[in-house]
Amino acid sequence: MSNQKEHSGKRNFSITEKVKQTIEKYHLLEASDQILVGVSGGPDSITLLNILYELGYNIIVAHVNHGIRENAEKDEKFVENFCLEKEIPCFIKRVKLKEIISEMTLEELGRKIRYDFFYEIMQQENCTKIATAHNANDNAETVIMNMIRGSGMSGLKGIGEKREDGIIIRPLIEIPRQAIEEYCIEKNLNPCHDESNDETVYTRNKIRLELIPYIEKNINSNVISNINRMSGIISLEEEFIQKIVNQNYKDCVIAEEDGRVLCDLKKFNSLDNVIKRRLIIKFIIKTLGNAKDIERVHIEDILKLCENNVGGKYLTPNKNIKVSVMKGKVEYLFCGESVKSSMKKEDNH
Repeated sequence: MSNQKEHSGKRNFSITEKVKQTIEKYHLLEASDQILVGVSGGPDSITLLNILYELGYNIIVAHVNHGIRENAEKDEKFVENFCLEKEIPCFIKRVKLKEIISEMTLEELGRKIRYDFFYEIMQQENCTKIATAHNANDNAETVIMNMIRGSGMSGLKGIGEKREDGIIIRPLIEIPRQAIEEYCIEKNLNPCHDESNDETVYTRNKIRLELIPYIEKNINSNVISNINRMSGIISLEEEFIQKIVNQNYKDCVIAEEDGRVLCDLKKFNSLDNVIKRRLIIKFIIKTLGNAKDIERVHIEDILKLCENNVGGKYLTPNKNIKVSVMKGKVEYLFCGESVKSSMKKEDNH
């Protein structure tokens, strides 16, 4: 990694140093990493890009123009010119999001397209990490959203500094939004402004624009840092619990293959309900690849199914998975097109 450039101004130095400390504390990057930076053109992503550039990392940029907003073309050009000026390779994808037929919401679809593109460019350019610009405020907003939805501990740990695989990293996660905005002014970055962030029709925007400012003004001015401290504590405790869950998973699983997990019912039933609930989610994720649409009621139903231990009984928490009890075992089976024939065979036994 090349030597860090000189910084003008105390704020510039402190925020860059703080990001550097975050990178070192959580082992987010090595000097040899080539980083793909997801850049929208807004204050957060432009700050992230500029700081990683200042720190001398090997970086390339990926930008997705979703074709929704009026200023989408302007944002694209801004990112392109910013990278051109600093001689940073830049890859752009243009889509017409509203014209794509999907069961997902526009937000979900946009996110999927974004990350698919990031991984595509990552492989194409032999990158080792993907850096996104989530900051301390994003984390606090996520924790509040999850709390309102009735999330368990896993939701209250927030976004985190990186994903489990360590590929997607968030170097700005300890930086508050105000510091980012000040950095942009002091560095004269002139980032783009996403006008949709000003609309309070979205839950996250209501939390950002109305709820948090109200709490800061009337209840606790340190709400962002306090929530982030809490989510950090919960994250550490979650890591500990997850180690126990992973060990019990190994102990309980009899067989594991694509679309199918078989576990020992007696060993599973001997565990505490806290661990069992988490194991059920892990079994489902191992079978389906995710636990989308799996709610608390589904988990409780599976618990009862296992406790009752009546052979031949099964549940279908959603259209893609069948959970059945048979001869001292619990089977989680994918019910998609590719295994319909095997499903019929199992039903005939």
